[in-house]
Amino acid sequence: MYLTPEVKKDIFKKHGKSETDTGSAEGQIALFTHRIQHLTQHLKKNHKDFNTERSLVKLVGKRRALLDYLMKKDIMRYRAIIKELGLRK
Repeated sequence: MYLTPEVKKDIFKKHGKSETDTGSAEGQIALFTHRIQHLTQHLKKNHKDFNTERSLVKLVGKRRALLDYLMKKDIMRYRAIIKELGLRK
């Protein structure tokens, strides 16, 4: 399994306020980014896997919605997470 509880804790510890802070926007965006990268690698090998492609599109939409929320709420936190994760608009 690519997303073990240890990996999740590490992601939330690095990008959130603590390991147990799973509700922060930054932590969720980081988790979505990790999952998106994994699904992208999967689709490079299995280009006919349309269910995974649909899941990937839904995840990207969820991440975009969280980023939009964070941009409206606090532009400095938005810029920090964009820079940290290497995302672009």
